[in-house]
Amino acid sequence: MTASPMFLALALSLVSAICYAAAAVVQERTAAGTADLRGALARGSWWWSVVLNGTGALLHVVALRYGPLTLVQPLGALSLVVAVPLGALIARRQTSGTQWRGMALTLAGLITLLTVTASGGAPDDSLRTGQVLVVAVAAVGVIAVLVSFATGRTARAGLAFAAASGIASGAGSTLAQKLAVGATPSWSAALVVVLTAGFAVAGVLLAQKAYRSGLGGPLALLTLVNPLTASAVGIGLLGEGFQYGGTGILLALAGAAAAGRGVILLSRPQSGQDALPAHLKGGVDRPRAPRRTTVRAVAPGLRPARLFRSTLPSALPSALASPGRMGAVTTDITGMSRAL
Repeated sequence: MTASPMFLALALSLVSAICYAAAAVVQERTAAGTADLRGALARGSWWWSVVLNGTGALLHVVALRYGPLTLVQPLGALSLVVAVPLGALIARRQTSGTQWRGMALTLAGLITLLTVTASGGAPDDSLRTGQVLVVAVAAVGVIAVLVSFATGRTARAGLAFAAASGIASGAGSTLAQKLAVGATPSWSAALVVVLTAGFAVAGVLLAQKAYRSGLGGPLALLTLVNPLTASAVGIGLLGEGFQYGGTGILLALAGAAAAGRGVILLSRPQSGQDALPAHLKGGVDRPRAPRRTTVRAVAPGLRPARLFRSTLPSALPSALASPGRMGAVTTDITGMSRAL
């Protein structure tokens, strides 16, 4: 690959990652303030995240025109590195040292992967129609299984939705690569367009549901699953591979381990979230349990005997006239005795 296409692919991928990161932050904050997906769809901020996601996807497709799938796709992990400090800035909290170390490890792992990932000319091979159908059916099947395990608004459900979103996005990127590499108008090209759009929409909606449990963990898992899905297809079906033979594979594994460790560090809960009251965690303002208050002094300076002598004469006649009032009088007397 010449320097100019390489630089263009990297630049487009970087801007795409920034768009995806901004969209993730907007989606997470929207999810934190709504109880379900319908509530999120009613907010204008969510539609801004759709615009950002669409812009990132468009730039990603163009980048695939100038670089191989195994090079362009891992750069999407930079969205995590951008989203974490951006989310902290918007939430008005500092990025912790652990998060900075996580970002450094993620970047180091990505650089290692990019060094040994397949290079050479711009991609001139793409999936055949039969392979497109295999990828689509396999992706839908795995997504369906993951969604079936995602119940409730728990961290586990958020990770399941995130993995499903990553697979949908990775499959969509894989199919978009076919469109980017000189697709000619035909029924198969139209099928790829429909499938790509469907996976893109599914990825956004599944990510929105994933972010209900927070930003770090779901975005970290989504960021890993997305390039793994696309790279697996690129290596398995498009013949893309690694440079330097066995040494390249070892370096790729080391880079993947470093990036994985970085993602784990970045996915740790934010201290600000831990500091929230229990009824506010998860972003939904749940009603507090009513607090019981006890009156310690009904009448300061009034002795118990004098209090009962002053209360009973006025309360008993009305209670005798209306037997239903006797229970209320008894409750009042009991409450006063406890207060004293």
